[in-house]
Amino acid sequence: MSTVHDVAAGPSLIDADLSADLAGASLALARRFHSGATLWVISPQWEPHAHHVAVEFVHPVVVGKRALPAVALVAADTVAETRIATRPGDVVIAVADAADNAVADVMRRAPAWGVETIWIGYGERPPPGASDHVLWVPTDDPMTPATGRFVLMYHLLWELTHVCFEHPGLLKAAEPECADDVCITCSDEGRLGEVVAPPADIMSGALVRTAEGEEYVDTMVIGDVVPGDLILIHGGAALTRLGEEFGS
Repeated sequence: MSTVHDVAAGPSLIDADLSADLAGASLALARRFHSGATLWVISPQWEPHAHHVAVEFVHPVVVGKRALPAVALVAADTVAETRIATRPGDVVIAVADAADNAVADVMRRAPAWGVETIWIGYGERPPPGASDHVLWVPTDDPMTPATGRFVLMYHLLWELTHVCFEHPGLLKAAEPECADDVCITCSDEGRLGEVVAPPADIMSGALVRTAEGEEYVDTMVIGDVVPGDLILIHGGAALTRLGEEFGS
């Protein structure tokens, strides 16, 4: 049973590429929910969309579908509220165009928070890698956010997520294979972190939030840091500070 009304889903609305993107995002979302995630929804420009997406997941209209934890975040400081609300393993859905600076900032910080991201929008696409999943309407029509095309996308996202629940074998992601006790590739991989507090003294490390939780990191190589700085970490030390161009 479809919950989408007054929208005829044809090739002009959901093409093959968007269908594949929806399938991938739905599976990822189902896996996160299965592991205990909360869904957080932001839409600084179009607040009603944030509420609508959250309601779809937390209050299903189809009998027998499970309610899923979802909350709309609508404070004036989108980044600060999302930072406080999220925990590792959660998901953030943003409904916004690619020019929304607050959303772009959330997306680039999300890996340091351990959060998976889905970006729904229209017009010019965000740059590659800006979000884990991008669901995009390829049109420059400024009225697009007020049409059924956005609603159709997140209705389908909700429905396909529940379809994934009907196949329990899909809900556990495959563990990465590594034949060696110490993987050369993994051990040489930098991790993104967000500074929570600078070092208390010259002998201390900075308190940094990463996808694994908070930890102390040596920042002597990069010098002074302030809360909110994004840094690349390797071997317990910060290698470089990442500017606003990161993720853009």
